[in-house]
Amino acid sequence: MLPGVGVFGTGSTARVLVPLLQAEGFEVHALWGRSEEEACCLAKELGIPFHTSRSDDVLLHQDVDLVCIYIPPSMTRQIAVKALGIGKNVVCEKAATAVDSFKMVTAARYYPQLLSMMGNTLRFLPAFVAMRQLLVEGYVRDIQVCDVRVYGPSLLDQSYGWTCEELMGGGGLHIVGSAIIDLLSYLTGTRAHRVHGLLRTFVQQNNLIRGIRRVTSDDFCFFQMLMGGTGSSGVCCTVTLNFNMPGSFVHEVMIVGSAGRLVARGTELYGQRNGSKCEELLLADAGGVGPEAKEMPRPHLQGLSSMVKALRQSFQAHEERRSWSRGPVASAPTFEDGLYVQTVVEAVKQSSSSGEWVCVEIMSQEPDPNHNLCEALQRNKN
Repeated sequence: MLPGVGVFGTGSTARVLVPLLQAEGFEVHALWGRSEEEACCLAKELGIPFHTSRSDDVLLHQDVDLVCIYIPPSMTRQIAVKALGIGKNVVCEKAATAVDSFKMVTAARYYPQLLSMMGNTLRFLPAFVAMRQLLVEGYVRDIQVCDVRVYGPSLLDQSYGWTCEELMGGGGLHIVGSAIIDLLSYLTGTRAHRVHGLLRTFVQQNNLIRGIRRVTSDDFCFFQMLMGGTGSSGVCCTVTLNFNMPGSFVHEVMIVGSAGRLVARGTELYGQRNGSKCEELLLADAGGVGPEAKEMPRPHLQGLSSMVKALRQSFQAHEERRSWSRGPVASAPTFEDGLYVQTVVEAVKQSSSSGEWVCVEIMSQEPDPNHNLCEALQRNKN
């Protein structure tokens, strides 16, 4: 029996997610929007029987057992933690800070019987599933270098909002880079221990965002990560994100090893072993995956479709609506993975400010909220 679903969000992801859920047999019972008008409009469009702008109305809905959270990062932690606390399974997007991510981890550990997974759809994209399997089988042998390029149009909303604000989780590094950081960890089986980065905001104002308001989120980001072992045994990763290219989208992930290379271009996978004269197509585009979405790049659209199929497989074997099997979603990123990714994101930002390499140190306990105040009082006392 599949659980009833409550969806938080009215953006482009929610517009695609709901039809995909319905196509797989999930019943979407409730929709939350930041305003009654937004929620009402999308609920009517997608055939959702209940809509609201009050989060508790969705969380406490008697038919909702699975909560999908696709809202601004600054709001994610509050909804996710509360949902777990009242016994709901959770699929959600990234949080805004490492502290928020840590609170989500704490909640997930307290309720281990509930599903709590981050919604990084790239892990479910068939090209990356195949790439990981080939890496495990030794197609490239020892992984040496990862190189990622993502180029596309602006990520800013039509009006001033969270996508314009770096502190609210806006910017290419947070919105797209976080998914890439998680993907590289999934593909290589390692984590970053040192990073170096550069962030820039080339478009600070435009025709719709002007006057006293300025964009603070990055539209260009370049960063390097040293992953796995130290010294020459580690994996060197470079990631370039550029969102100043209207009308085009490039998504390329290449992994080079001692015996060859694998490269995913969009939704297709190519490979070439040392000594071979040309690369071979290892996995072609899967074709139609349901509703097309102009605002969602095809790799994310196909990944989202595959993720929803995995969720159905996870829940359908159980008679109890809230029970699930780990197998079909075993590759999904956990809240612990979300904390790691957010830690790397903040380390890259710190490196961009200092110009130096920064060590990635994952939070093991929540910082004292009065830490800065205590330091100030101590300095004044001295």
